[in-house]
Amino acid sequence: QVHLVESGGGLVQAGGSLRLSCAASGRIFSINAMGWYRQAPGKQRELVASITAGGSTNYADSVKGRFTISRDNAKDTVNMQMNSLKPEDTAVYSCNADVKVTLWSGYDVYWGQGTQVTVSS
Repeated sequence: QVHLVESGGGLVQAGGSLRLSCAASGRIFSINAMGWYRQAPGKQRELVASITAGGSTNYADSVKGRFTISRDNAKDTVNMQMNSLKPEDTAVYSCNADVKVTLWSGYDVYWGQGTQVTVSS
């Protein structure tokens, strides 16, 4: 069993910053990509940022230059620093990870429960 737990969400004024963290635990052999997604009310879930085990990153155009994703492979954690937040960044943010639980298994995707980020104007 693999668990992902997010922290760091909250309420912030426009222009402010938040840092999200996600820790993976449980039966983990290795983790490939990790990422952050968000879903605003009435909208589809969208990829915000992702990072491979080697450190290659990918960002949604809407957050480039404002958000920075990072990870600690030794601790199985992924973080996202969010600066210059805008009201349109308001959403539930969830982390996910591609996890291999044994040497012989394939990678499966696991999700956290999500954390609310609210940006007031």
